[in-house]
Amino acid sequence: MAHLGTKLLFLLSALCYALIAAAGNNYYDILQVPKGASDEQIKRSYRKLALKYHPDKNPGNEEANKKFAEINNAYEVLSDSEKRNIYDKYGEDGLKQFAAGGGRGGGMGMNPFDIFEDFFGGGRGRAEEEEQIPKGDDVIVELDATLEDLYMGGTLKVWREKNVIKPAPGKRRCNCRNEVYHRQIGPGMFQQMTEQVCEQCQNIKFEREGYFLTVDIEKGMQDGQEVGFFEDGEPKVDGESGDLKFRIRTAPHDHFRREGNDLHTTVTITLVQALVGFEKTIKHLDDHLVDISTKGITKPKEVRKFKGEGMPLYLSTKKGDLYVIFEVLFPTSLTEDQKTKIKAVLG
Repeated sequence: MAHLGTKLLFLLSALCYALIAAAGNNYYDILQVPKGASDEQIKRSYRKLALKYHPDKNPGNEEANKKFAEINNAYEVLSDSEKRNIYDKYGEDGLKQFAAGGGRGGGMGMNPFDIFEDFFGGGRGRAEEEEQIPKGDDVIVELDATLEDLYMGGTLKVWREKNVIKPAPGKRRCNCRNEVYHRQIGPGMFQQMTEQVCEQCQNIKFEREGYFLTVDIEKGMQDGQEVGFFEDGEPKVDGESGDLKFRIRTAPHDHFRREGNDLHTTVTITLVQALVGFEKTIKHLDDHLVDISTKGITKPKEVRKFKGEGMPLYLSTKKGDLYVIFEVLFPTSLTEDQKTKIKAVLG
């Protein structure tokens, strides 16, 4: 009976541990790191995700705001060795008890913006530590987007080739740093010395790899706006890769010309239409028809504005205006009879 009780106790303990471990993985999943991640891995992943989901880069996006808060909450715990240890053993309930008991670092639920500022500049220690991480060059690519994609939104498949760091045979000096020490040169006399200290790391090599990226074109994006891919730029040995940025550029269009949030197009009408009016529609970028009919006289080079028929404003429900320039097609010649009739009508 005692042996059975021991087995049951062991099974219950194992089940509790599994449940705690499953709960503990949650914060690691949020930061996209394994449970055994180093402090450096956690910091690098936080940096990438916090920048990606920051509300300033995602205005009006509630999902991004929620993700930003989750990322900062996870980082608050996993960047603190005491909280992380409690979380790994006892999950979120353990953290709540720790906070209720006045544990080091105060209660849970800090302002995510305070954590972000502390990491990126508000807190000197962490900011300086972050700046020490070497980073590869950013890569900026001019990307032509059609007016249709900029009007309705769309995606572009882009082929990307870059250098990728791969392991190679042998070892190399890495993570070199200067350390200061003091050497005694006499009774009560010391000399300050600086020595470079390096570690031994796996040797590396660069290989060229290619893959497709999907670039999302959002409605109303302007020339010069960028779509970023974190750490997809040039790699850096013993550091982190730079970023890849696609800089939007409006491609020329057969019928429309864009100026900011407005569209311009030219329509040719006959002299008779210019004088007596006409019924006419033009097809827009999403194939809906815009009625440009008039019963009045249209002068050559006359410009008419059609409100709300321009480009959508970025992250807004509003639209710019459409300006139609009218070109009047004059006849190349007239018969004497035609001249007489025109004089009789207009003379």
